[in-house]
Amino acid sequence: MNVGDTLTLPSSEAQRKFGCKLASQLEPGTILFLSGELGTGKTTLVSGLLGGLGFLGEVSSPTYTLMHEYPTPKGLVLHVDAYRTRHKAELLEMGLEDYLERCTLSVLEWGEAYFEDFPQGWILQLEHQRNGRKITRVR
Repeated sequence: MNVGDTLTLPSSEAQRKFGCKLASQLEPGTILFLSGELGTGKTTLVSGLLGGLGFLGEVSSPTYTLMHEYPTPKGLVLHVDAYRTRHKAELLEMGLEDYLERCTLSVLEWGEAYFEDFPQGWILQLEHQRNGRKITRVR
């Protein structure tokens, strides 16, 4: 997926399949920011990404724990929900930078506060559409 590309996906299953395909395009060490309202399928997309990397377990939102680690055959994946963090320092104190260095993929939901700190990261904007969900690669 290139910057500026937009997809409309008709279902959660299509979004999961897209995530699986996208995983094969990402370089090891990629940081992926997911931006969008509640219910736009951020965790569904992460489930697909993890499936594409060979993870067979259940994927859940890290809303209350803030961070989940998932071991995959291709390396460790970090899934972060930064919605409840008030300051960047909170995640940094939890070891975010250490995770980013050792993970094959790091996905931050609600991570807009971190965009400028990681200019190499991808930003995907997820939106509700009448006929599904729209995903746009912003950066």
